[in-house]
Amino acid sequence: MSIRKMLALHPNASGHVNQPLGDAIHHLMYCAKMCRSCADASAAEDMDMTQCIRLCLDCADICDATANTALRQTGNNAQIVRELLELCARMCDECAAECEKHDYEHCKLSAQMCRECAADCRVAAESL
Repeated sequence: MSIRKMLALHPNASGHVNQPLGDAIHHLMYCAKMCRSCADASAAEDMDMTQCIRLCLDCADICDATANTALRQTGNNAQIVRELLELCARMCDECAAECEKHDYEHCKLSAQMCRECAADCRVAAESL
Protein backbone atom coordinates (compact mmCIF):
# COMPACT_ATOMS: atom_id res chain seq x y z
CA MET A 1 0.00 0.00 0.00
CA SER A 2 1.40 3.40 -0.88
CA ILE A 3 1.60 6.37 1.46
CA ARG A 4 -0.58 8.35 -0.96
CA LYS A 5 -3.35 5.78 -0.65
CA MET A 6 -3.02 5.82 3.13
CA LEU A 7 -3.37 9.61 3.14
CA ALA A 8 -6.46 9.39 0.93
CA LEU A 9 -8.07 6.92 3.35
CA HIS A 10 -8.04 9.43 6.22
CA PRO A 11 -11.63 10.50 7.04
CA ASN A 12 -10.72 14.19 6.64
CA ALA A 13 -9.29 13.59 3.17
CA SER A 14 -12.57 12.31 1.67
CA GLY A 15 -10.60 10.27 -0.86
CA HIS A 16 -8.60 13.27 -2.04
CA VAL A 17 -4.89 13.60 -1.40
CA ASN A 18 -2.52 16.48 -2.05
CA GLN A 19 -0.37 14.64 -4.62
CA PRO A 20 2.72 16.87 -4.22
CA LEU A 21 2.59 16.40 -0.46
CA GLY A 22 2.19 12.63 -0.85
CA ASP A 23 5.17 12.54 -3.21
CA ALA A 24 7.27 14.57 -0.76
CA ILE A 25 6.36 12.31 2.17
CA HIS A 26 7.32 9.27 0.09
CA HIS A 27 10.72 10.78 -0.73
CA LEU A 28 11.24 12.04 2.83
CA MET A 29 10.90 8.51 4.22
CA TYR A 30 13.39 7.08 1.71
CA CYS A 31 15.78 10.01 2.01
CA ALA A 32 16.02 9.52 5.77
CA LYS A 33 16.99 5.88 5.29
CA MET A 34 19.47 6.63 2.50
CA CYS A 35 21.15 9.33 4.57
CA ARG A 36 21.46 7.06 7.59
CA SER A 37 22.95 4.33 5.42
CA CYS A 38 25.40 6.82 3.87
CA ALA A 39 26.43 8.04 7.33
CA ASP A 40 27.09 4.46 8.42
CA ALA A 41 29.12 3.67 5.30
CA SER A 42 31.01 6.95 5.67
CA ALA A 43 31.97 6.00 9.22
CA ALA A 44 33.72 2.92 7.80
CA GLU A 45 35.74 4.85 5.19
CA ASP A 46 39.47 5.43 5.73
CA MET A 47 39.32 9.21 5.27
CA ASP A 48 37.81 11.75 7.67
CA MET A 49 34.12 11.86 6.79
CA THR A 50 33.00 13.70 9.93
CA GLN A 51 31.12 16.49 8.13
CA CYS A 52 29.42 14.09 5.72
CA ILE A 53 28.30 11.89 8.62
CA ARG A 54 27.00 14.90 10.55
CA LEU A 55 25.03 16.31 7.62
CA CYS A 56 23.62 12.91 6.65
CA LEU A 57 22.39 12.28 10.20
CA ASP A 58 20.96 15.80 10.51
CA CYS A 59 19.24 15.39 7.15
CA ALA A 60 17.77 12.03 8.18
CA ASP A 61 16.37 13.48 11.41
CA ILE A 62 14.87 16.50 9.65
CA CYS A 63 13.37 14.29 6.93
CA ASP A 64 11.79 12.05 9.58
CA ALA A 65 10.36 14.98 11.53
CA THR A 66 8.99 16.55 8.35
CA ALA A 67 7.42 13.30 7.14
CA ASN A 68 5.88 12.60 10.54
CA THR A 69 4.37 16.08 10.76
CA ALA A 70 3.17 16.13 7.15
CA LEU A 71 1.45 12.75 7.56
CA ARG A 72 -1.00 14.14 10.09
CA GLN A 73 -4.30 15.00 8.46
CA THR A 74 -6.33 15.76 11.58
CA GLY A 75 -6.56 19.48 12.30
CA ASN A 76 -4.57 22.08 10.44
CA ASN A 77 -0.90 22.97 10.79
CA ALA A 78 -0.17 23.99 7.19
CA GLN A 79 2.18 26.85 8.04
CA ILE A 80 4.43 24.65 10.18
CA VAL A 81 4.38 21.85 7.60
CA ARG A 82 5.30 24.39 4.90
CA GLU A 83 8.19 25.70 7.00
CA LEU A 84 9.40 22.17 7.73
CA LEU A 85 9.28 21.30 4.03
CA GLU A 86 11.29 24.42 3.20
CA LEU A 87 13.82 23.66 5.94
CA CYS A 88 14.08 20.08 4.77
CA ALA A 89 14.73 21.18 1.19
CA ARG A 90 17.60 23.38 2.40
CA MET A 91 19.01 20.59 4.56
CA CYS A 92 18.79 18.12 1.68
CA ASP A 93 20.63 20.56 -0.59
CA GLU A 94 23.37 21.01 2.00
CA CYS A 95 23.69 17.28 2.56
CA ALA A 96 23.79 16.61 -1.18
CA ALA A 97 26.50 19.23 -1.70
CA GLU A 98 28.65 17.58 0.98
CA CYS A 99 28.06 14.07 -0.35
CA GLU A 100 28.95 15.22 -3.87
CA LYS A 101 32.44 16.12 -2.64
CA HIS A 102 33.21 12.43 -2.14
CA ASP A 103 33.83 9.79 -4.78
CA TYR A 104 32.02 6.99 -2.97
CA GLU A 105 29.02 5.32 -4.55
CA HIS A 106 27.05 5.53 -1.29
CA CYS A 107 27.61 9.30 -1.25
CA LYS A 108 26.52 9.63 -4.88
CA LEU A 109 23.29 7.73 -4.17
CA SER A 110 22.60 9.75 -1.04
CA ALA A 111 23.21 13.02 -2.91
CA GLN A 112 20.83 11.97 -5.70
CA MET A 113 18.09 11.09 -3.22
CA CYS A 114 18.63 14.36 -1.34
CA ARG A 115 18.29 16.37 -4.57
CA GLU A 116 15.06 14.56 -5.49
CA CYS A 117 13.69 15.00 -1.98
CA ALA A 118 14.56 18.72 -1.94
CA ALA A 119 12.73 19.26 -5.22
CA ASP A 120 9.62 17.41 -3.98
CA CYS A 121 9.66 19.32 -0.68
CA ARG A 122 9.68 22.64 -2.54
CA VAL A 123 6.77 21.63 -4.75
CA ALA A 124 4.82 20.35 -1.74
CA ALA A 125 5.47 23.54 0.23
CA GLU A 126 4.02 25.55 -2.65
CA SER A 127 0.94 23.30 -2.74
CA LEU A 128 -0.07 24.10 0.85
